[in-house]
Amino acid sequence: MEFVDAMLEDLRWFGFEWSEGPDCGGPFASYNQSERMKFYRAALEKLRSGGFIYPCTCSRKDIQAATRAPHANDDDEPIYPGTCRKKSYKLQVEGCKLGERPREPATFNLQPVTKFSWRFRVPDGETISFTDRNFGEQKFTAGKDFGDFVVWRHDDVPAYQLSCVVDDAAMRISEVVRGADLLVSTARQILIFRALGLVPPDFFHCELMRDERGERLAKRHDALSLRTLRGQGIAPEKIRDGWLA
Repeated sequence: MEFVDAMLEDLRWFGFEWSEGPDCGGPFASYNQSERMKFYRAALEKLRSGGFIYPCTCSRKDIQAATRAPHANDDDEPIYPGTCRKKSYKLQVEGCKLGERPREPATFNLQPVTKFSWRFRVPDGETISFTDRNFGEQKFTAGKDFGDFVVWRHDDVPAYQLSCVVDDAAMRISEVVRGADLLVSTARQILIFRALGLVPPDFFHCELMRDERGERLAKRHDALSLRTLRGQGIAPEKIRDGWLA
C-alpha cells in the first residue's frame, strides 16, 4: 500500500488531478483491481463460452524458442506460434465449467495441477483499424502485427488487456490517454471489446519521453523516476515541457 500512496503523491506533485479513484472513492468503486475480480471472471467466462479464447500451456521460454515466433516490433511481445491453438481440450479445473472442442483431432486434459493461461484467438488476416486522436488512422493486421494474446495468466489473475477493457467499460471511460508504445495493444483490446459486445472508448496516444540516445524511458531507468527527479529539486513544469536531466 505504501507504494500506491507514493505513486499517487508523485502524480499530484507532477500536476495531475482526479475526481475519483482509490484514494477518494467514486461511483464506480472499487478502484483496486484486486477487489474487482468478479467483473474480470465474468468477462472471462463470456469469452470462453463464446469460443474466443483457448487454454495455453506454453511458457515464455517455449514461445521464444519457437522458430515461428518473430517479434512484431522491438517493443512488443513475440507473435504466438499457435502451439495450443488447434488443440481441443477437456477442462477439469476447480471453479471452471467443463469445456470441449471435439471438432479438432488433438485433445489434452487440463487437470488442477496443469499450469495454463487463457489466450485470445485473433481473426488471422483481419485488419483492425481505429482513429487515434493524436496519430490519426491506425491499422494493424491480426496474425501479422500481433498474434493470439493472453487474457488470463497462469497464476489466476487477469492480464493487462482484459482488465483494461473490463474497467474502461464498467467505469464508462470515454477517452483513454496513454503512450504510443500501446498502439498495438489498442488493436488487441478492440477485439476484446467486440467479443464482449462493448463499445470501445476514444484513444489518444502520446509521444514517449526519450533519453539523449533516443531510447524510451522505462521502469529500468530508475535515475529518471519522478521520485528521484523530485528529490533533486527539479520543478514539475520542466518535466512536463520535456526537459530531461
